[in-house]
Amino acid sequence: MEKQNEEVENGNDTLLRKTDAALFAWPWNNLGNYKYLLYGPFLAKFIHSMYWKESMEDIWCLHILVLCSLRGLVHQLWSTFSNMLYLNSTRRVSYEGIDYDQIDNEWDWDNFLILQAVVGSFVYLNFPSLANLPVWDVRGLISCLILHIGISEPLFYWMHRLLHSSYLFPLYHWHHHESKITHPFTAGHGTFLEHLLLCVVIGIPTLGTAFIGYGSISVMYSYILAFDFLRCMGHSNVEIIPHSLYQRVPLLRYVIYCPTYHSLHHQEMKTNFCLFMPLYDMLGNTLNTASWSLHKEISSRTNERAPDFVFLAHIVDIMSSMHAPLLFRSFSSVPFSTRLFLLPMWPFAFVVVLTMWLKSKTFLFSFYNIRGRLNQTWIVPRAGFQYFLPFAAEGINKLIEEAILRADRIGVKVISLAALNKNESLNGGGTLFVNKHPNLRVRVVHGNTLTAAVILNEIPRDVNEVFLTGATSKLGRAIALYLARRRVRVLMLTKSTERFMKIQREATVECQKYLVQVTNCKEAKQCKTWIIGKWSTPREQSWAPSGTHFYQFVVPPIIPFRRDCTYGKLAAMRLPKDVTGLGTCEYTMGRGIVHACHAGGLVHLLEGWTHHEVGAIDVDQIDVVWEAALKHGLKPLYNSS
Repeated sequence: MEKQNEEVENGNDTLLRKTDAALFAWPWNNLGNYKYLLYGPFLAKFIHSMYWKESMEDIWCLHILVLCSLRGLVHQLWSTFSNMLYLNSTRRVSYEGIDYDQIDNEWDWDNFLILQAVVGSFVYLNFPSLANLPVWDVRGLISCLILHIGISEPLFYWMHRLLHSSYLFPLYHWHHHESKITHPFTAGHGTFLEHLLLCVVIGIPTLGTAFIGYGSISVMYSYILAFDFLRCMGHSNVEIIPHSLYQRVPLLRYVIYCPTYHSLHHQEMKTNFCLFMPLYDMLGNTLNTASWSLHKEISSRTNERAPDFVFLAHIVDIMSSMHAPLLFRSFSSVPFSTRLFLLPMWPFAFVVVLTMWLKSKTFLFSFYNIRGRLNQTWIVPRAGFQYFLPFAAEGINKLIEEAILRADRIGVKVISLAALNKNESLNGGGTLFVNKHPNLRVRVVHGNTLTAAVILNEIPRDVNEVFLTGATSKLGRAIALYLARRRVRVLMLTKSTERFMKIQREATVECQKYLVQVTNCKEAKQCKTWIIGKWSTPREQSWAPSGTHFYQFVVPPIIPFRRDCTYGKLAAMRLPKDVTGLGTCEYTMGRGIVHACHAGGLVHLLEGWTHHEVGAIDVDQIDVVWEAALKHGLKPLYNSS
């Protein structure tokens, strides 16, 4: 067997892992999403039995399909709960986030459902009497429980210990322990051999009960779903069992495990091997001595860990609101785009967004770590269209203000405002809050200085003329003044001569001639460099000559109507490589990429700057912030690697 040049730790031993062992890979690995067609024969056989045979002799096919669907739903609901950071942040076992690598490794977590569906069909075909089980038999529940406690639990315990042996661990079980931070989907992440063994563990109570004559459909459903429920609970990384319960009933801690208990197995792999009952770890002398003290510490926690940095984001639109890890973790780990499977969910998402309108607080959305500093994204529960409703402005500002005060109260060092949260007409780019609360310890940052720097450094040095819309906005003003210093002629689209003249007077006398007021897009029909800071219609874009490149800082970004032109994305930067725990893509940005205003707040934190960055952009600071970003490992997209 060929060995990989990568090592894994099994307890205190370091072993070389392998991927070509027998029964390591799943038989349908190469099918991708087409693997779900393997459920097709079950549906076809049931339909054929019902309509052509006019009997229900193949009702077992329907049971398998329904059971697989319910099991998938159990895992998904636990995943949703695990990612509801705003509900469970104080009870998290680990504050490390789940990164892209772990998400990719666990992408096919549901392979075991297909396997157990196939195994189930094999059992039914060989034992047809199982298809005629009664709906309910109370004796079956008792028998199933006895078989589980007496056979399945100790069997799993010893098989699990065997998988941690120096021979089998580097062949198989290292794959499961790649997941350092547990998640409900981690429960299903394993090799083909491991899940074949798990089929035996599940089959003993269910089939054993049926063979002794006490089987029922309710036993099959309840045991298997309870099995998945407890597996997901143990891997959820959220402590839900109160320590007071263990204190009142001391024996209970040996009867049912908790997420803290199982998480220790992923940290110290020579302890806590049990399936659900720590009793067997106690009997086998493998119980981690820190289990109960750590459980007490976590379950008694009342305050969440304060982050060093907060990015205060908002919902862009109804579709993008579904790009949240609490809905589909895999979908949120790739750049957002409208997918067909989202369309049926749009009405539900719309109702949720409207319901969130009634909420008076922000929500913890995601987090990651950079150089030992915890960074969080908080979401203002408002969608983009709501920011343009005049009567909603006061409520939105109140939410932003309360988020800033909360950040100040818990010890956050820097809070950065996303695009619409710093809208000039809404709060003057954050000036409203800084003036209202002059004693803030948290630094409020709009991040526009770095946004301007990113756009300006994307423009080739040989460009001598640009067309700028949104020219009198904060960003438009800074871009125009900076380019004028570079002796670039700037066609500033604005109908307000007064606002144009005010900006022009800020430039030095020798640079003022490079700022030119224009009142319509037609005047830029010879310019091939357009910088879009205000929504541009198809008609307006049609004035651009062929080969024009559209840079933009408008939210949401403009629609690319011109096929003979190129369109840039919103200003963004790639995070340093030492970032950990990042597993969510920021809107349409790629993995590890954040909007420039987000990156600007990070630079503020890493530099330790003590000033607020609100209101108008200091043009003299554009190069300073740019150099600081590069110094800390942030990279521009156009030449990042």
